[in-house]
Amino acid sequence: MDMTSSSPNESYDGQDSQDTNDVGDVRATDTTGTTETSTMPDAAQTSEVLETVQTVQTSGVIATPLSPRDAANWAEMVSTLRVAHMPSDAVSLNVEGRRVVGPLQGFGKMWQKTFWVRLSGVQVTPAEVITTWKEEFPTFWPKGNRFFKPLTGIAPGEVAVLSLKVGGGMRLSTGVLVLYADDESFTLMTPQGHVLAGWITFSAYEEDGATVAQAQLLIRANDPLYEIGLLMGGHRQENQFWIHTLSALAARFGVNGIVQTRQICIDPRLQWRQAGNIWQNAAVRTTIYTLGAPARWVRQLGRRGGNQL
Repeated sequence: MDMTSSSPNESYDGQDSQDTNDVGDVRATDTTGTTETSTMPDAAQTSEVLETVQTVQTSGVIATPLSPRDAANWAEMVSTLRVAHMPSDAVSLNVEGRRVVGPLQGFGKMWQKTFWVRLSGVQVTPAEVITTWKEEFPTFWPKGNRFFKPLTGIAPGEVAVLSLKVGGGMRLSTGVLVLYADDESFTLMTPQGHVLAGWITFSAYEEDGATVAQAQLLIRANDPLYEIGLLMGGHRQENQFWIHTLSALAARFGVNGIVQTRQICIDPRLQWRQAGNIWQNAAVRTTIYTLGAPARWVRQLGRRGGNQL
């Protein structure tokens, strides 16, 4: 499945070793620190990417025509998200009733980020990599971040709840919709209030006799507050999150692989018409919810005491 105009091994790069905000400054960086200058796509290519985004997602509802061959791989059209099963230690505060949002509905600059690792020296097919990735998805994340996988697993239309570290001891409760899933890829899409507006596609493919595992993001910061956070180190934190994930996935197959990254600023403009997204900011809402925990505990205690009278 191709969610953007680039193929699995055609992507762009930017700010692993340093943050890059100028759309004309595109760099390719791997985790060894080697940097090389790449060429910025021309206006026609950028326009093609934006047009592709428009065909995939409109007003929070999937708009791509589905062919009979892959219809079962896509989530059904929904107006709002519903969490079918809620673990006792999960919070659906910023998921239940929210709409999914794509890059066109975010506020900040639009970025395409690609992270990949070669699984050299092992005999494993792309389908086997994706099967393992789906089944053990939460185990590859950095410690302290939680992915509450749906009971039916990572399947089209399922909704997962997330609990993420966002720095300073703060946590963010949010979720994702499984937009697409097949034997060799799956895509997660973010809801209102998430740090990012967009989707992340996880895939595996063969290249030069080895299987390559890849995560590709097409994203914008959801609101002005998140955009500021990304500029103040959030981008680097996001990059390290996926570098860790790909490294852990490679280690699962016994490979000490080097994760490579590429990224480009597809659209440098801020979408001020979407500044109102800040009212759905999940970080703010999670903080308020957390601070209100003592009051909720007192109310529950009072109800229990009243029932015993």
